[in-house]
Amino acid sequence: MTTLRIRSITWEAEGIRSFELVSPEGEELPAFDAGAHLDVQIPGGISRRYSLCNPPWERHRYVIAVLDVPNSRGGSRAMHRNLRAGDLIDVSGPHNFFPLAQEAERSILLAGGIGVTPIMAMYEQLRRDGRPVELHYCTKSPDHTAFRTRLRDGIEAGHVSLHHDGGDPSKGLDIAKLLENAAPSAHVYYCGPTGFMGAVRDATSHWPQEQVHFEYFGQEPTARPKGESHGQEVHVVLERLGRTIPVDPTQTILEALRASDVECESSCEAGMCGTCKVRYLEGSPEHNDLILSEDEREEYVLICCARAGSDPLVLDL
Repeated sequence: MTTLRIRSITWEAEGIRSFELVSPEGEELPAFDAGAHLDVQIPGGISRRYSLCNPPWERHRYVIAVLDVPNSRGGSRAMHRNLRAGDLIDVSGPHNFFPLAQEAERSILLAGGIGVTPIMAMYEQLRRDGRPVELHYCTKSPDHTAFRTRLRDGIEAGHVSLHHDGGDPSKGLDIAKLLENAAPSAHVYYCGPTGFMGAVRDATSHWPQEQVHFEYFGQEPTARPKGESHGQEVHVVLERLGRTIPVDPTQTILEALRASDVECESSCEAGMCGTCKVRYLEGSPEHNDLILSEDEREEYVLICCARAGSDPLVLDL
């Protein structure tokens, strides 16, 4: 955990503020790559993940941007209401589950709303590297569009396109048409709200999986809420450890393993990042993640949000 100071808070667009974080001692910060994020400890015991949106070559500061969500679980609301310039805040990271593919000859970046935050760092890194890139940024209106000043040169050069739909996605970017042809040398990156993510996912269903990259943010996983029962107790067999762990119907696999003192790597614990990805050898887990493809689910499970499903479920642990 690292303590940083909020040097400034800036209004970026309707409901969006950016937070500039620096070392209290004026020291350089650890380097990060485009697509990285920080885990921010918010007053009140809340931890949230926010993408770094400043250029990756900057070492004197981190910048995150936060949308004030009226019905949020408290994270964005606390950032907007309770924090002031000069405050100290604890963070961990940077971590990166959404990196740029070095082999891409051309990059297509799609951002919906606040999902522009990791995309900004990607765009600026690709432009600095002289690599072909196009950015499509979808928002409700100009007033809801963050970083317009930073993107002005890209707009004028034709690298950046802004799409405003007035709140009706059918009047915005035709994502299906844009991604109709899967170019063999192009990679697609996208981040945004649930409906936007679904539209891009559908539009890239015919693209090679290794050419499509995405990151969810802010949304709750599709998993059943913690504590909700799904039937009888089942068991998870840890093949390499030679242990059998009972899994209560109210538990995720990760919760059951932790309750039995089995250490497992995890991060977001919402089925969004892939840190807890484990191969399974037998059984049928109940998948609740947001990122595994159907092919991957035939072999892997994200244990942070998955339920055991069949009895027994054999994990390669």
